[in-house]
Amino acid sequence: MSLFNRINLETPESVELEFTLAGIGNRTYALIIDYIVLGILLFLSVVIASFLTYQVGVNDFIEGRREDIIRWIWAIELLIFFAIYVGYFVFFETIWQGQTPGKKRANIRVIADNGRTVDVSKTILRSLLRPIDDILFIGVFLIVLTKKEKRIGDIVAGTLVIQEDKSTNKSDLKTVPEAELLAVKISEEANISSISPENFAVIRSYLQRRNTMSKKARNEVGRKLALQVQKIIDLSEIPENTTANLFLEAVYIAYKNNSR
Repeated sequence: MSLFNRINLETPESVELEFTLAGIGNRTYALIIDYIVLGILLFLSVVIASFLTYQVGVNDFIEGRREDIIRWIWAIELLIFFAIYVGYFVFFETIWQGQTPGKKRANIRVIADNGRTVDVSKTILRSLLRPIDDILFIGVFLIVLTKKEKRIGDIVAGTLVIQEDKSTNKSDLKTVPEAELLAVKISEEANISSISPENFAVIRSYLQRRNTMSKKARNEVGRKLALQVQKIIDLSEIPENTTANLFLEAVYIAYKNNSR
């Protein structure tokens, strides 16, 4: 019996992928790390504001406007403090595709309910609702008690926090030599540029997770995804004697080459 709940998600391409939910332990560990980093950033902002306040206090040239300037310094500091608190998670979860320094360390990631990478709007919603989740540990109780382990921010934003299997690390994604040759042919015959970043994320996710699937599930999901991709890139037919896995590897390589 697994210590973590597993969940199946169907992508907009009608491809079903299985994920492992992060669990309260991993999420707490990630949050502690993030709050340490965030606390340092917030502390530095307060130190800077305090330093500026001190400089204003000892400057004789602005004696008549000293109180007004100090008020402005701390008014701006409040805005900066809030921006750092909210922006920390928005910034990292956007540029690192659902991960923050803490989540990277804990090997977990935020994804959308449809299995795709989270966008800016979802990360903003999660961050804005984080204070509510932190009050009286409401978020902790919801994560423990709900089937999909969602806090309020996840429920409203439509997100999940999953555990990244070591075998799904991007650097571990290996392709066969035949895929390199096929990628060149597909690039010449198909419209690789019609693949959106979201489509590519689904292809990459399948290729990363295929070895964790049963043979039957891998064949079924691979075939279904290959047909979807064939339509997206407007390819008349998949080359003869080409397996779904080989075709998807080739498309993966062709997309990466086309994006350079």
